[in-house]
Amino acid sequence: MREPCNGKYAEIINLPHYQSKKRPAMSNYDRAAQFSPFAALTGYEAAVAEAGRLTDERLELSEERAQLLDSCLELIKEHLAEQPAISITYFQPDSQKSGGQYLCLSGRVKRIAEAERRLILTDGTEIPFADIFNLEGQLLERLQNTF
Repeated sequence: MREPCNGKYAEIINLPHYQSKKRPAMSNYDRAAQFSPFAALTGYEAAVAEAGRLTDERLELSEERAQLLDSCLELIKEHLAEQPAISITYFQPDSQKSGGQYLCLSGRVKRIAEAERRLILTDGTEIPFADIFNLEGQLLERLQNTF
């Protein structure tokens, strides 16, 4: 229980809180935002996050692996009418900094664009020959066992 106030605010201490009739009451969230710290360095947090993001370096293919991939692509080209199912491990370069990441993708081959040196899947994905690291699939098993 409050003690009676005899001081300098005695006449206003028990009055109801003023509420404007022209403006709606501010939510607690908006009221707290008034006191949040000022972001003097806009974009700093995004730059730190980008610098901390890890990328992989592109691996160099051995002569043997390059021959195997060429043979796999030739075999796929011979069986294009069947739209063979394959799994591809390929390098995707990073657009922001050096390096990139290795991705695995499964799908069916629609065509091989030799002029552009690209493998095109039925879902529209295009993968440059230079980015392919590994090809697998039932069609390619016999070939891979010979290497």
